[in-house]
Amino acid sequence: MLIIGVDPGLANTGYGVIDARGQSFQSVVYGCITTPADMPFPDRLVQLHDALDDVLELHKPELCAMESIFFAKNAKSAFQVGHARGAAILTAALRGIPVYEYTPIQIKKALTGVGRADKAQVQYMTRVILNLKAVPEPDHAADALAVAICHANSMKLRAATGDAKLVYRQQAER
Repeated sequence: MLIIGVDPGLANTGYGVIDARGQSFQSVVYGCITTPADMPFPDRLVQLHDALDDVLELHKPELCAMESIFFAKNAKSAFQVGHARGAAILTAALRGIPVYEYTPIQIKKALTGVGRADKAQVQYMTRVILNLKAVPEPDHAADALAVAICHANSMKLRAATGDAKLVYRQQAER
């Protein structure tokens, strides 16, 4: 099953597609969509949508897992992340891909067993789980792969434990 993980942000949105087969996970593609700070805000959202849509078209993931907004020190950056999340959710929804969200604590716990793990620990486990030679770069791409791994690990337990919130699912009558 192909799962895309998304680490949303207006300046940098990480994405990572994994192929999950049982307990075996393989990296398919990962990267980062960057929008210039001097670009008008609506154009940045369009660029994010178009680039993410290209990834979805090329790799055709069946599910999308996204990091939720959990905490922000700066209200302006929280709003920007929220807009980027909205653009990413819409992009997946337009393709009929169900979107699930996870908090940073859920992602860290799924990968390391510790909800307060640091970024280096999560990146290390992402590298190990996907059997990569190096930690994926940039950080946003590594975070997106971690979200995808989190979802793959929790698919069986999701309904029973409530560890993921279904943000969007295509309606059968559509």
